Amino acid sequence: MVQTLGMEFFCYHRDRPGSGALRYELLEEHWSYMDRYEKELIARGPTFSRDDEMPTGSVHIVDLPDPTAARAFAFDEPNYQAGVYRDVLLRRWRNLLGRTMWDFPGGRTGDDRYLVLGLGSGEAADLTVPSDQDELVAYGPLLSDDGSTWVGTAALVRAPNPDTARAVLTADRYADIEVHAWEFGGRR
Repeated sequence: MVQTLGMEFFCYHRDRPGSGALRYELLEEHWSYMDRYEKELIARGPTFSRDDEMPTGSVHIVDLPDPTAARAFAFDEPNYQAGVYRDVLLRRWRNLLGRTMWDFPGGRTGDDRYLVLGLGSGEAADLTVPSDQDELVAYGPLLSDDGSTWVGTAALVRAPNPDTARAVLTADRYADIEVHAWEFGGRR
């Protein structure tokens, strides 16, 4: 079980088109920055386009003391500072699995992995963990800054294809569900 420090946050940096070379140039700087948060990270890793497997973003789920620390984590990140990212989704999050990606029973390699991001409003959906937890790397609700309002759900899922990954969320309860190819991040 993960011991929380304060609050859990979901951070998704989306790449700016054409920033791949700059991203690659800053890889060591990015990893060194993330190494500073090794104990606080619940999950991390890049997303990719399905057609050419080019990086499209970077997911970080992190346990930090407060929203100010989360904003510093997201916006002081070297790729963000250098202009690799076009935007950042930063939301409070709740770790319903109570584990990190390193505790995932399926391990780092093998099979396809996806970020499934359901953006919603109104009555909360998918607040209980799906029955097949063995395919979930991370799972939890996206919340307002004060943690009181549900605004969506984020999951990292092992699945044979994007449609199976998408099915982890209740389709008609979201304004949009995004599915991105994802893999475990960090140093190997």
